[in-house]
Amino acid sequence: MGQTFPKKEKLKNKKLITQLFEEGRAITSFPIKLIYLRTEVSNGVKIQTGVTVPKKNFKSAVQRNQIKRLLRESYRLNKASVFNNSEGSFAFLFLYLGKEQPTYQNINVHLTKVLDKFIKNIDNEKHT
Repeated sequence: MGQTFPKKEKLKNKKLITQLFEEGRAITSFPIKLIYLRTEVSNGVKIQTGVTVPKKNFKSAVQRNQIKRLLRESYRLNKASVFNNSEGSFAFLFLYLGKEQPTYQNINVHLTKVLDKFIKNIDNEKHT
C-alpha cells in the first residue's frame, strides 16, 4: 500500500460528519482527538478521514491551514498501521485541541499514540 492520501479517502459527506459527532467514539492524546465511527463507506475505501482545527483557538486561517497540513501529512505517513490492523470501514475525524502552533514532531508523536489506542480499542471490541 502506497503512502498516499487520495481524494476518495477524504471525509466530505456532511451527513457522515454530523453522524460522527453524534454517535462517534473519541480517543484523545492531547492535543489530538480522534473521533471515529464504524460505517459502510460507499466508494470502496476502508477509511475516510477529515481534519479540523477550531477557529476559537486559532483566529488566523494561515495557522489553521498549516496545522491541518501537518495533521494530514502525519496521518498519510502513519495510516498503514491502521489499514493493516483493522477490519471493516471507518470514518475518522482528527481535531487539534491545543492552543499553540505545534511542530511536526509533536503532531506525529501524538497522532501515532492516538492511532495505536484506536487499534487497541478495535481489538478489544472484536474480542468482546
